[in-house]
Amino acid sequence: MRTTAADETIDRDRRRFLSNAAIGIAAAGAAHLFPANAGAAVAAGDSVRPFSIGFPQEQLDDLRRRIAATRWPDKETVPDDMQGVQLATVQKLAEYWATDYDWRRMEARLKALPNFVTEIDGLDIHFIHVRSKHENALPVIVTHGWPGSIIEQLKIIGPLTDPTAHGGSAADAFHVVIPSLPGYGFSGKPTAPGWTPVRIAQVWAVLMQRLGYTKYVAQGGDWGNAVSEQMALQQPPGLLGIHTNMAATVPADVSKALAAGGPPPAGLSPDETRAWDQLDDFYKNGLGYAIEMNNRPQTLYGIVDSPVGLAAWMLDHDIRSYRLIARVFDGAAEGLTRDDILDNVTLYWLTNTAISSARLYWDNAHFPTGGFFDPRGIRIPVAVSAFPDEIYQAPKSWAEKAYPKLIHYNRPDKGGHFAAWEQPAVFSAELRAAFRPLRQTI
Repeated sequence: MRTTAADETIDRDRRRFLSNAAIGIAAAGAAHLFPANAGAAVAAGDSVRPFSIGFPQEQLDDLRRRIAATRWPDKETVPDDMQGVQLATVQKLAEYWATDYDWRRMEARLKALPNFVTEIDGLDIHFIHVRSKHENALPVIVTHGWPGSIIEQLKIIGPLTDPTAHGGSAADAFHVVIPSLPGYGFSGKPTAPGWTPVRIAQVWAVLMQRLGYTKYVAQGGDWGNAVSEQMALQQPPGLLGIHTNMAATVPADVSKALAAGGPPPAGLSPDETRAWDQLDDFYKNGLGYAIEMNNRPQTLYGIVDSPVGLAAWMLDHDIRSYRLIARVFDGAAEGLTRDDILDNVTLYWLTNTAISSARLYWDNAHFPTGGFFDPRGIRIPVAVSAFPDEIYQAPKSWAEKAYPKLIHYNRPDKGGHFAAWEQPAVFSAELRAAFRPLRQTI
């Protein structure tokens, strides 16, 4: 792999952070949330500070005013979603958002959780940290993606930290750390380029070290998978293994055929053919948002100025997630509710992170480490949950080749790109099963 000046700077910073011997917690009144071995000494810049959440009413009033003042386009000229997010769906979303939706409900839920912030690599990193009451719980750092946020993971906190109250065993308990990606949610916004999954992975390792965790696992989907896989490649001290719900397993011959727009390679199994069909459709019809953010994220002023524009942009991530959301606003009972969807969009709006979050695509494109779904040569244990409505459902045959130390593979019956959010019970059960083989090492 080609080494750049940015890579050398990141590596130097990582060595500096990991060599810092004074690790401690400066969250007054919150000592019970951290391991006893976190240490009392706090080096300059290493403090973990409680973080409070609250937005003034004027911002919520302004949001509703902007929704009501939306200038609508003409209806699409086709009878389906071939041209993008349909007018009727967005108008139903806007009507509910402007009249019945209550952000204060979500704000109260967030405020009831232990929120913290700590500076790493010159940037404030926000995270939720909930420790289990169960002895020998396994620490896990769970990373969201785009257009997600910490909202995605809220439903799994209870099942993971308190499994006995959610159909599990005390032996399956986790201590849960859920950070906001740089430029997302309540984390700081980078003011210079270079915040790639490689760099974020290094920051996450520092965070877990700073919290006193000497052995832990990582989980992620979307960008969260990219970050978790980079952590696996870096093998920071204490990382036992990772779990992914959007695995990077696509073989080189398949990637080459997809890029060429040609037919699939010969000899694909039924599962591999289904994965090909999903990927082929995504690359031909679903990559518009990523191409724009890869190349010109700063141009997206419209989604900073218009809440309805932001919502439509975020809904158009992948076709199966969009269709689920459209059904929800048509009144269907699905894995998500109208409030779920608007909680996430409203967080982006109130934190003004539409463009700062999009820059992760630009950074990744300009400091590349391979294709998003390309196997990375991970040598530590990996667990895969292949949900059917993900961008592609990774076949077991591909996962076994991509991850030589595959410790768990399962294909749940239901769930898509936002699996933890859509199917929290199934997702939590997957994590429990995935990491059982590693618990004997802690």
